[in-house]
Amino acid sequence: MASASTSTFVVPGQVLGNTSSHVPGPGTHVYENNIVASIIGRPVVLSSPAAADTSAKTKTNNTSTSTNKPIISVPHSGTAGEGVTPTPTNTITTSSTIGGSGGSTNTTLLPKVGSTVLVRITRVQQRQISASILVVDPSPNDITSYTRVTDDDLQFQAVLRREDIRTHEKDKIVMNDMYRVGDIVRAMVISLGDERNYYISTAGNEFGVVVATSDAGNAMVPASWREMRDVVTGQAESRKVAKPS
Repeated sequence: MASASTSTFVVPGQVLGNTSSHVPGPGTHVYENNIVASIIGRPVVLSSPAAADTSAKTKTNNTSTSTNKPIISVPHSGTAGEGVTPTPTNTITTSSTIGGSGGSTNTTLLPKVGSTVLVRITRVQQRQISASILVVDPSPNDITSYTRVTDDDLQFQAVLRREDIRTHEKDKIVMNDMYRVGDIVRAMVISLGDERNYYISTAGNEFGVVVATSDAGNAMVPASWREMRDVVTGQAESRKVAKPS
């Protein structure tokens, strides 16, 4: 079974392919016919030898069904490729281009009004939420791993006000049902704020939680626009979930 992977991490919620051309594997789930990453990791594409195996297993009444679609998976750290040396074919094109185009760079990209950002929630209060900005202007095929960033005190700080969380029923918002400490959220910068904080908004379907951990400490995947589900226990928790990009 041929295998190929990339050196760039993907994050939960990132679209990796379509069910019409690929088969979802471990570390992924299907959302609206798209295969979406469920965990942080490096995507791997396996060219499945299913044509022969599946055909033999499903042959009935002189007919057979088979599929030779490649399998997209996001293995847990340390299991990518299952010992198979990656080849340069059948890769998912992802690259880190923060601060420039066509390659990785260490240039710091400053947030500005209109920038899309990935933030980590650091504090939830009744009227506002505090967060650290981890990545500025990510795109579906252009994401830098925020797992290398661990010290929130060294990052740009941001504030998400209650009225900027969503566009509807703002008076009925329960802050802890929207976001919790540790959540990774896609948001947009709406104001440069003061000398300490940027102001961000998650009012829009494309904004919200992209990575979350359940109360039990397990990874979660989107169940709907307002719920995420523990992949181990199946328990649902309230969140404002970002639409997969």
